Amino acid sequence: MIVCIVLQIGATVLALLLVNQTKYRVLWWCCIIGLTALTTERALQLFEWDGIDISNLTFAWVGTIISVSFSVSVVCAHMLVRHVDRMTNHRRMLENRLMTAVLRTEERSRASFSRELHDGLGPLLSSAKMSISALQRADLSDNDRRTLANTSAVIDEAIRSLREISNNLSPHILNDFGLVRGIKNFVDRVVSLHDVKIDFCTSLRTERFDSNIEVILYRVVCELINNSLKHAACKSIELHLDLKDNRLTVEYRDDGRGFEPHEVDNMGMGLSNIRSRISSLSGKLKLVSSPGHGMSASITVSIDSSIAHLSMSEYDQLYNTQRNEKKRKNSPRR
Repeated sequence: MIVCIVLQIGATVLALLLVNQTKYRVLWWCCIIGLTALTTERALQLFEWDGIDISNLTFAWVGTIISVSFSVSVVCAHMLVRHVDRMTNHRRMLENRLMTAVLRTEERSRASFSRELHDGLGPLLSSAKMSISALQRADLSDNDRRTLANTSAVIDEAIRSLREISNNLSPHILNDFGLVRGIKNFVDRVVSLHDVKIDFCTSLRTERFDSNIEVILYRVVCELINNSLKHAACKSIELHLDLKDNRLTVEYRDDGRGFEPHEVDNMGMGLSNIRSRISSLSGKLKLVSSPGHGMSASITVSIDSSIAHLSMSEYDQLYNTQRNEKKRKNSPRR
């Protein structure tokens, strides 16, 4: 009996320390009252054993106080759990929204830089090419002609590289014709430059989706293929893109050397970047790999519940909720 009283007193002191730690203070006050009443009941029982006569009405009132206090505590605990869940969801939505804003800013910067390269440096190289072509028609020695031919070849290579860099920064086919054409164009370029077989299958044709979804899935697919070529030394890749029940799914598999997923998240292979991008769309990523058995990735994104579809008013409301909660926590207690 004494041990129970000591434990209940300790629990009461702990509840007192937690009063100012959460939003629903009444929860801890009810716990304090209930524990105090419970301690009192145990003490009365102890006194009764010592021969002190205590009426049944006293025990009835103490039991009523205990029951009411813990009943209110359970209700407040339920409200506290709902509040925590709500704030967790708000925080997750805010993080996804901020990630989306970062990715959109990145894509705008890529597009701007791509235009500057294409519209600025491109014409200069074309002018240099025309000047070299004009000189080649002049009466020159064989040595000079060979020099001009080599210079012309170098300029042609620079123009091709510029076009490749501009397309990698901001793929015009993706922006103009959609996700399927963008991925197909990237796959064709990879196959032409590397000794790898890529089997790209899709049930989609000319469907268009939210630009944020198209850009992120395109970047993720490119990152997966580049990782397979750079790190896995694979010879074949299978890629499937499908739409079912308003969900875009990407199934990816290679026959490379494989890896331990938990060991490479922070080793520059881009997996954390892929996870962040998929998370910004409220999508799901499942990655399976083991040494010597290749790698497979499964991606699912809802095309109608993506965080990209939040309106600015919803975003502002979410931001203000987070800010007010932070101010409340940092405000001095009275």
